[in-house]
Amino acid sequence: MTQIELSILSGDQALPASLTLPADGKVRAGLVVLHGAAMPQRNFFLYRHLAELLPEHGVAVLRYDRRPSDREVPFDLQVADAQAAMRVLREHAGCGQAPLGLWGFSQGAWTASIAAAGSAEVAFLVLVGSAGMSPARQMRYGTARRLRDRGYDAEALRELAELRVVWEAYLRGEQARQVAQAVIARYAARPWFPLVYVPSTLPEPGSWQNMDFDPEPVFSRAHCPVLLFYGENDEWVPIDESVAAWQRAAEGSGNRDLTVVRLPGTSHTPTLERGETMATISPAYTEQLVLWLGRQAGVRPGGARP
Repeated sequence: MTQIELSILSGDQALPASLTLPADGKVRAGLVVLHGAAMPQRNFFLYRHLAELLPEHGVAVLRYDRRPSDREVPFDLQVADAQAAMRVLREHAGCGQAPLGLWGFSQGAWTASIAAAGSAEVAFLVLVGSAGMSPARQMRYGTARRLRDRGYDAEALRELAELRVVWEAYLRGEQARQVAQAVIARYAARPWFPLVYVPSTLPEPGSWQNMDFDPEPVFSRAHCPVLLFYGENDEWVPIDESVAAWQRAAEGSGNRDLTVVRLPGTSHTPTLERGETMATISPAYTEQLVLWLGRQAGVRPGGARP
């Protein structure tokens, strides 16, 4: 493998990036890696796994650091950065007309889907933990699940639901700051409060611009082949509802190249026993990823081209 350090210029940002190429220089496909919300750095282990695994199968991998921000980075900026990364990949990887795709984890799956819906340049999508509902609904599900998994009772779940309703209403500009802050103050001392991703001090309204983003219409405009990975027991994403959203979208758009893989023994990340290292990544994930990308690149199992 060959690794090149470079920058991706997107608007006023220069994003540090790492491009990993096949050792023989023969690029059969290219992949740009998009970030989970809490994993903005290109050296996160799931991203490094792609760079270490795929080049030996002819796939160039471009990873970059998400643009810095003290708030949620709006999806339109993340999409612009992904598009800039694809241009860099096309220019620097020596991939000619090889297909280029996007890999997105969690929040990055929304971003990747938007980018694919708006560009014929995206030849395929690989999405891990793709939620088929809005970020606000997904966070309601995930935070309630966190409390249930830790043994909190129905009263704690009721309080959480009230907290999140007020928090979301404030961000939409529908709730006065004083009222919202009073509700947060009421629950900030609860032992479960650190688990639910609500700040103890309110930011400005509108800090979470995409909280009500509806992904299903976007899914229906992604006409490229799509590979979806879901854990056997995802603590952050309602899997059946998300798969159903993708299936409805694919049926409505006529996209017959939708593949859904459920990974035994995994949760939100494609790792066994909720591990956080490359050693814990599910072998089934690795195997299915390589086989599917090989088909997109026109490579038979074993590396031979048809």
